[in-house]
Amino acid sequence: MRIKTKLTLGLGLLFALIVFLGGIAAVYIHFLKLDTRNILHDNYNSLLYAKSMLSALDQKGDSRLIHFEEQLRKQEGNATELGEKEMNKTLRNYFESYKNQGRQPEELMQIRVWLIEIMEINMQAIELKSELANKTAIQATIWIAIAGLACFAIALGLLMNLPSNIADPIQKLTQSIKQIASSNYKERVFLDKNNEFGELAQSFNTMAQKLEEYNSSHLAKLMRQKKRIEALINSMSDVVIGLDETMKVIFVNQEACKVLGLAEEEMVGKSSKDIAIYNDLMRMLVKEINVEVMEKEPLKIIHNDKENYFDKQFLHIELTPTGEEQKELVGYVMILKNITEFKELDTAKTRFIATVSHEFKTPIASMKMSLQLLKDERIGHLNEEQIILVDSIQDDAGRLLKITTELLNLTQIESGKIALHLKACALDQVVQDAVEANHIQAEQKNIQLKVDLPFALQPLQLDLEKTVWVLTNLIANAINYSHESSVVHIEVLQDDLATTIRIKDEGIGIPPEYVDRIFDRYFRVPSTHREGTGLGLAISKEIIEAQGGRISVNSEYGVGSTFVLVFKH
Repeated sequence: MRIKTKLTLGLGLLFALIVFLGGIAAVYIHFLKLDTRNILHDNYNSLLYAKSMLSALDQKGDSRLIHFEEQLRKQEGNATELGEKEMNKTLRNYFESYKNQGRQPEELMQIRVWLIEIMEINMQAIELKSELANKTAIQATIWIAIAGLACFAIALGLLMNLPSNIADPIQKLTQSIKQIASSNYKERVFLDKNNEFGELAQSFNTMAQKLEEYNSSHLAKLMRQKKRIEALINSMSDVVIGLDETMKVIFVNQEACKVLGLAEEEMVGKSSKDIAIYNDLMRMLVKEINVEVMEKEPLKIIHNDKENYFDKQFLHIELTPTGEEQKELVGYVMILKNITEFKELDTAKTRFIATVSHEFKTPIASMKMSLQLLKDERIGHLNEEQIILVDSIQDDAGRLLKITTELLNLTQIESGKIALHLKACALDQVVQDAVEANHIQAEQKNIQLKVDLPFALQPLQLDLEKTVWVLTNLIANAINYSHESSVVHIEVLQDDLATTIRIKDEGIGIPPEYVDRIFDRYFRVPSTHREGTGLGLAISKEIIEAQGGRISVNSEYGVGSTFVLVFKH
C-alpha cells in the first residue's frame, strides 16, 4: 500500500470517528435536553397547579373558589400523562358540584382525593422520565466511550506504525547515501516496492549501479594517470617527497631515494617521523616543514662525494571538500632543487669581481693622484679647457673608485668575510661625520640638512667607518632624490630598549610596487634617471644587520621616503 493511501485512510478514519463521536454526543445531549424539558414543563407544572389548588381549598372566603378555578383551568390545559385528562374532568365535575350544591364536605373530600391522584400520576411520570433520562445518559456514555476507544486505538496504531513506516526507510536511504558518498558504490537499498519509498529505493539502486559502472570504467584510466604522474615525478631532477596529512610518505621520486640514501620501499607508506629517527636529512626536513622563514638558507648536503646545495620548498596542499566552505589540509610536498651549479657560478662571479675590483683600485687611485698633480701649479699651468677636461676625468675616476669600493664591499659580504671593527662610538659624532660628508652636495641643490640629536646619547658598539659610510650613503640618496630648496631631516631617538635613526626626505618617493625590492642587489627604480650601481642600499642593509641592527623604509610616492635604522641595546 502506498504511503499516501496509508495516510489518507488512517487520518480519514480518525477524522470520521471524531465526527461520529461528536454526532453521538450532540444527539444524546439533545435527547437529555428534551427529557429534562418534559419533566420541568409538563409534570412539574401539574404538581405546581395541584399544590396551588390544595392551598386554595384551605383558604376562606369566596376568593378561594376563584383562585381554584384559575389553577384548574391551567391544569386542564396541561394534561400530558395517560388518564390525566379524565382525572381533570372528574375533578371539574366535583368542583362544579361543590360550588353549585352548597359546598358539601363530601364533594370537598373528593376534590382533595382527585388532586392527590393527579399529583401521584405526575410524580410517577417524573420518576419514569428520570429513569429514561438516566438510561439515555448511560447509553450516551457507552457510545461515546466506544467511539473514544476506537479513536484512541486508531490514533495509537497510527502513532506506533506511521512514524516508523516513514522514518525507517528515510534512515535506510540516509545511511546508503553516506555509503555512496564514501565511494562504496556496491551499496543497495531494498524496501517495499508498492509505495513511494520503494520507487525511491529503486531509483537509488539504479543510480548506485551506474556509479559503480562509471567508477569501474574509469579505474583503469585513473591508474594510467597515476602511472603517468609517477613517471613525471621520477623524471624530475629535483628531490620530490609527498606526505599525507598524518605525515606519512605517499610518494618519492628516484632523486629523493638517491639523496636520502633509502629505497622507495623503505619510505612509502611509513611515517616520516619514524624515518627521521635514523635519517638526518629527513629529520631536518620534517623539522622545518611547518616553520615559516622569510629567507631560508640553502641546504648543504654531501652527495656523490661532493658538496651539493639545495633550495628548500615546502608546499601545503589544501582542498575544499564538496559541500563545505572551509579548506582542510590534505598533505605536503617537499621539493629540494639542486642549485649547486648556480652556487658555483655565484662563487666564481664573486671571486672574479673581487679580483677585477682589486686590480682596478690601484690604477684608479694612481690616476686620481696624477690628475691632482696635473692641477698643481708648481708642475705647470693649465689653460681653462685643460682644467675642465682634468676635472671631468677626475670626476669619472672618483665614480670608478666608488664603484670599485662598493664591489669590493659586496664581495666581502657575499663571501661572508665582512670585517667589523666594533667599538664604543659616540652616535652624535657618527651623524655629524655623515652630514659633513654631504654638506657640499646639499648646498649645490640648496637643501637644508636638519639634524635633531638628544642632549645625551648613550654610546653604541659599532664599526665607525662602515656605519658612517651607511649614513653617508642614505643622506646622499635623500639629497639626490629630493627637490631643490627642500629639507632632509636626520633624527636620532633613544630609549632604554633601542636607538633609532631616521633619514627623511621630501623627494619623489618610491612607487609602492618597488618598496619591497629596494634593498635587492643591483636593483634600481625604473625611470628615475639617477646614476648608481644599485648596490648601495643592499650593502647598507648587510652592514647594519651584521652589527645586529635593522634597516627599513617607509615611502609615499610623490611625497617622500623615510629610512629607519634601529639598534637594540
